[in-house]
Amino acid sequence: MTDPVASSLIPRLEAIVGQSHVLVGSGEQQRYTRGYRFGGGDVAAVVRPGSLVELWRVFKLCVEHDHIIIMQAANTGLNGGSTPYGAGYDRPIVLINGLRIDRIDLLGEGKQALCRPGSKLHSLEKALAPLGREPHSVIGSTTVGATVIGGISNNSGGALVRRGPAFTQLSLYARVDEQGRPQLVNELGINLGNDPEAILGRLDRGDYSESDVVWDTGKLGSDPHYATIVRQVDKDTPARFNNDPRLLSGVSGSAGKVCAFAVRVDTFEKTSGETVFCVGTQDHAVLTRFRRHIMQSFQSLPLACEYLHREGHELAVEYGKDLYLFLKYFGANRIRTAYAAKSWFDGLTDKFGKGRAVSDRVLQFLSRLLPNHLPPRFAAFAKQFEHQVYVRVDRAGEAEMRAYLQHLAAAGEAAFLECTPDEAAAAFRHRYAMGGASVRFRAVHSGTVEDLVALDVAFPRNIEDWRDNVPAELMKDIVRRFPCGHFLCHTFHYDYALKKGANWHDVETALIKHFKARGAEVPSEHNVGHLYSAGEALVAHYRALDPTNSMNPGIGLTSKRKYWQ
Repeated sequence: MTDPVASSLIPRLEAIVGQSHVLVGSGEQQRYTRGYRFGGGDVAAVVRPGSLVELWRVFKLCVEHDHIIIMQAANTGLNGGSTPYGAGYDRPIVLINGLRIDRIDLLGEGKQALCRPGSKLHSLEKALAPLGREPHSVIGSTTVGATVIGGISNNSGGALVRRGPAFTQLSLYARVDEQGRPQLVNELGINLGNDPEAILGRLDRGDYSESDVVWDTGKLGSDPHYATIVRQVDKDTPARFNNDPRLLSGVSGSAGKVCAFAVRVDTFEKTSGETVFCVGTQDHAVLTRFRRHIMQSFQSLPLACEYLHREGHELAVEYGKDLYLFLKYFGANRIRTAYAAKSWFDGLTDKFGKGRAVSDRVLQFLSRLLPNHLPPRFAAFAKQFEHQVYVRVDRAGEAEMRAYLQHLAAAGEAAFLECTPDEAAAAFRHRYAMGGASVRFRAVHSGTVEDLVALDVAFPRNIEDWRDNVPAELMKDIVRRFPCGHFLCHTFHYDYALKKGANWHDVETALIKHFKARGAEVPSEHNVGHLYSAGEALVAHYRALDPTNSMNPGIGLTSKRKYWQ
């Protein structure tokens, strides 16, 4: 949406951040205004501030001009939550991308980290490695360049069994108050003064000392209770889900309803002696008993336990090969650059009327020419079983897990493979490639596939049949399923490729109804974006943070209009 007021704002934005960092042409804006999987719309400008002070000045200027503000980090979300979404906005939109502000400070010898809007999980992981520590999340979103603040804003779950959703009560953010004025809220627990620009300038320069850091704030830098909650396998509620009021605090769960400047988060001691076991069975009930036994009887929880259905395994082999190989040979730190280049190329082909799937088709053709990419022993094992999990344990849990798996194998209930280091890396890399396989499938088969319905589902902890069990009347509209998940947490990801001509909205609505009837929370860890209706707790959180509805309006299918009209 553009108007003369929006146009008059552009020179003032350029004066703050520089002309090259205010994008007004649709071609320049496209990589920011189109979601990774879903979403997209028009904005008056994309602004890329280079410091916290610049971000504050841009924020204030947009509030002064009564513009909608959409905050964005890496734009790696799956549900369109960090871009505009369609029409219906009643004010011009300015999208503010914070990736240029990427400073990370380690506090208390690395026990906590202070992260700015562009601080990536991968960068934090590298910074902590020499100290023998690691961030909250070390798989999945880490790989595609997602940011720490992005995870906190969405209470992102991740694959680690002991840690639960990303969460902190220690943050610094700006909001639009009830009178429509910009307000800086400092809950960091660091003595930085009172003036907003002075506070932000000190953080830009790192102009504070350990003596300024308050450690007895009474506020949490992570969720300390999840490892207990996830073990309670007889409870009839999920272990984690986005609508959980327990984890909604300031930036945590805000989904862009505030302008986040910094978060202070706990880090974790890195485990040693990790071993990965691949477990396969034809009977889902075996894995049900497997989960219950581990959660109730094991002294040491596994670090991660990733589920892959055979259908998902086969699709990841075929449609995730190039992503797997890229990660193996070029590493996670290059993946964001590759995605940016792909987005640029897709925009170019779209501009010339060839659509946005040319790159996917070319990459898929080339990947088919490459040799088999999975280690032979792992590949042979994985294709045998209907259901399989990849379990990572530390040294404390290794003997316990091995003995239990030997018992299952002796009883003929399951088979297992104790992985070599190469096979262990391959298993989790393969599981991650599954996430991109559905997007590739849609692009390559655009002639027969209408679209994807991508659901993340948190089943109750006491449910015994955790399969999706989609009714036949819905399956008639589904071409392929892409099932995987974080098994011990009972959080599953189901992508459904729909037949051409199927009504995407109707199928999605029916699938959500199907899962909720079984006691599941939908979504569970990717937040509501513009695809799901926000629950009561989330809506209350949004409205308290943003009473004028100026920040990311429409999120969770709420109103896009001022004052929530």
